[in-house]
Amino acid sequence: MIPSSKVLGRSPAAFELARSIVKAAPTDASVLIIGESGTGKEIVARAVHERSLRRDAPFVAINCGAISPSLAESELFGHEKGSFTGASATTMGCFERAHPGTLFLDEITEMPLTMQVRLLRVLESGQYHRVGGSEQLSVNLRIVAATNRDPRELVQSGSFRSDLLYRLAVFPIRVPPLRERKSDIAYLSQRFLDELNEQEKANKVFSPGSLAHLEDYNWPGNIRELKNSITRAFILADDVVDVAPMGAPIRTAMPSVKQGYLKIPIGTSLNSAQRAIIMATLEHYSGDKRRTALALGISPKTLYNRLEEFR
Repeated sequence: MIPSSKVLGRSPAAFELARSIVKAAPTDASVLIIGESGTGKEIVARAVHERSLRRDAPFVAINCGAISPSLAESELFGHEKGSFTGASATTMGCFERAHPGTLFLDEITEMPLTMQVRLLRVLESGQYHRVGGSEQLSVNLRIVAATNRDPRELVQSGSFRSDLLYRLAVFPIRVPPLRERKSDIAYLSQRFLDELNEQEKANKVFSPGSLAHLEDYNWPGNIRELKNSITRAFILADDVVDVAPMGAPIRTAMPSVKQGYLKIPIGTSLNSAQRAIIMATLEHYSGDKRRTALALGISPKTLYNRLEEFR
């Protein structure tokens, strides 16, 4: 199995993903990781590198969709001093910095066609030169690429070269979206919460209804969206983390008062239940805070503090 810190879940789909990583890593084959945004493609790329024979060499990542087409060649292959305006010093590119390790080309299908030609030539020959330079440089590294789009469709549309795809996709790995492995949501959620507790020296727990809410949601942003939702809820919580993503269905009803009784559904967080009890009692005594505090068995000062927190 891949290292525990890199495990993406415990579902059959997650174990199949781990199996692909274990099979691909010891070889020197180029890997193309295909998956939606937020599924953890860079985590997979790093896991491949860390189990490879190049694990003690550098791992360099570059997002091909985040760099300007005019600077792409310099980012990949470096440039010589004075080769263009602003080039005040000779600079190594990603290929040179990654040698002899792994170069991770994220969002490879966003690379301009002109750069695809240059990249293919370097992959085939293992040689290149910096922008503005004449010295022939040799490189020996492994390429791991990733995309959130179907590369075959892009080849058919003419926006991605088929020969480059064949070169990159010697060993393709598909990372399934979170909606296809919902049994992983509870495991991942608890893992993220444990990490936050360790970082912040806290001991927060999920409310009973939170995980059910999370499992009902389709997570279009995948693992990244799940982690961000839990982080946001963790920051807002005191002791109990009550997390439900925007758009997730709510499976439990809100606390309600009927004929002098307060109904609190199972799964309501302690904070929400406490607020419901205080507010219902205050309403029952027509806003009389002294009688409310007496009925609840707390001091008037404690009641005032709670009401201030609610506001």
